[in-house]
Amino acid sequence: MALITTGKPLIRDLEKFGALGVYAPLEGGFEGRYQRRLRAAGYVTLHITARGLGDLAAYLTAVHGVRPPHLGKKSSGSGAAVGSVYYVPPIVSYQLEQLPPKSKGLVLWIIEGHILSNQEVEYLASLPTIEPRVKIVLERGGDRFFRWTPLEKTLLAS
Repeated sequence: MALITTGKPLIRDLEKFGALGVYAPLEGGFEGRYQRRLRAAGYVTLHITARGLGDLAAYLTAVHGVRPPHLGKKSSGSGAAVGSVYYVPPIVSYQLEQLPPKSKGLVLWIIEGHILSNQEVEYLASLPTIEPRVKIVLERGGDRFFRWTPLEKTLLAS
């Protein structure tokens, strides 16, 4: 294992395929190095977790409603006692609007991707074709060394 990595093969494959499935050592450390290399190459990175995302298409690209946890409090009025709905802007669309002018695009780095269903992984694999400025890096599991493969190929293994 090289102590210093340039990250060029990862960046090249990310630009070629649009979405990568990543297997990283469980002790961590590699994610930050590669994200730093991506930022140096002109990308803006957004690091999120797959837990609690819900409907990926709505959460990433559409305005969607969320209800905060009620914490035992009930709403007053004649409606259901579940609380108000708050509308949240889409994460990817909002980040794309805020990109610097000379940026190559947005890299969405998603950790804990092993909990996503195959349908959700298929959507993430197709997202770069829907929006070409978005690239996806999905952590699919652990390994002894940092490796990646096109995201579509990780569906065959699961």
